[in-house]
Order: sequence, then C-alpha cells, then structure tokens
Amino acid sequence: MAVQTATAAHLVEEVFLFGRVLRGALGGGTETGLPPALTGVLFVLAHSAPCRQNELAVSLCVSQSALSRQIADLVDAGLVARRPDPDDGRASLVELTDAGRRILADSKARRADNLRERLADWSQDEAEAALAALRHLIDTFSIPARTPAAGAITPNEGGHA
Repeated sequence: MAVQTATAAHLVEEVFLFGRVLRGALGGGTETGLPPALTGVLFVLAHSAPCRQNELAVSLCVSQSALSRQIADLVDAGLVARRPDPDDGRASLVELTDAGRRILADSKARRADNLRERLADWSQDEAEAALAALRHLIDTFSIPARTPAAGAITPNEGGHA
C-alpha cells in the first residue's frame, strides 16, 4: 500500500523540524569555531574530495557564488586547499587539508558524545532502529523522483482516455 498524502505531509514537516532541532542540539557547528555553513562544507567535502567547486555546490544545494565565498574563507583558515584540475587548467579542485580533517574529526567526536548523552534513555536497539530508518530515508531520497519526462503526455491528458 502506498504512503498516504497526509502521512507524507507530516513526514516533510517532521524531517524539517528534526533537522532544525538536531542542529541546535548538537551545536550546529559552533564546536569548530566556524559558522555552521562552513562546517557543513567540511562535512560534505570530506566525502567528495577532491572535487570541483561546481560539483560541491550541487551536493550542498547552494549557489556557486555562495560556495565560492565559503571556500575562500576555508582556504584562508587553512582548512581547505585549492589545486589546479589536471583535466582542465581553467578549473580547480578543492579538498580538505590535514587541519581541516582534524577539525572535522574533532567535531564529529564531540557531536557523537553529545548525541550519546542525549540518547541516555534509549536502548541500543532503539538507536539502531532509528539509524536504520534514517538510512532508509537517505537511500530513498537519493533516488531521483519518478516524474513524467518533460513534455510527456500522461494518461488522461491530451484528450485520450
């Protein structure tokens, strides 16, 4: 049976609220001394490096210009390095520096400790069930949405029954 529209709407609200509450509960990046957006860039870059800035912007769902400023700040802080792209001399690749990896590892450890404290009333089974549900959501959201191709005529459109 398919998920009902009302349930999907509630999930959208709860996922949004969960993201906000989680950022607040786990420090939102303040443990790094960086603005949350820059900490987010480090987290994503750790799983994508080395990569072009345009690829990173797509992963982060931000504009190229916003990311360019963020990368410049991270380069100035010594947390990210830029190097020429060997496949295209006009482009550059960005990647974490050793200092960036250390900051990120420290941040992850602090966040995990904080979360572990907040989950003190949970059993291991409850935590594993939550982890499985989150992974299932991530896997589901990672699959492109099934929509009709642009310009395609769907059933009951165009005068056909």
